[in-house]
Amino acid sequence: LFLLDKLLKESGRSLKDWPVMPLPLKDWDAEINNPLIAKQLDYDRDAERARAEEQIPKLNTEQRAAFDKIVASVRENLGKTYFLHGPGGTGKTFVYETCCHRLRSEEHIVLCVASSGISALLLPGGRTSHSMLKIPVEGINAQSFCSIPKNSPRADLLRRATLI
Repeated sequence: LFLLDKLLKESGRSLKDWPVMPLPLKDWDAEINNPLIAKQLDYDRDAERARAEEQIPKLNTEQRAAFDKIVASVRENLGKTYFLHGPGGTGKTFVYETCCHRLRSEEHIVLCVASSGISALLLPGGRTSHSMLKIPVEGINAQSFCSIPKNSPRADLLRRATLI
């Protein structure tokens, strides 16, 4: 509907000219014009769903509780913060990965970030936090800040992300 309305507008009309026609529910221009958002939405939903469905039964009780809580929080748009803590080898990355696949299968933007390059490599589409969030890595002092202009494509991506 969005594309049809866009074509009609090029010739001076719009879907509003036909009252029986439904109108687009969303303005897709931001996604079309922002390659960072487009890249984060360019996932095979079926493959993401299949991967999540394969991994969910493998979660242990504690992992499943964390997974359920995080996914519910995202679906309900609660804006909560969660921190998974545990020694190496306890499955934290597996929980992150499973959340990522489930939510991407539902068209959420999930940004997988980690503090180190090695950790980022273990996450689907993972990036280091200093790269994704423009956190300075040299000359850090009390006046240091992340250098993301508020109206930039990266800022739009961060606003649209439902899980980081």
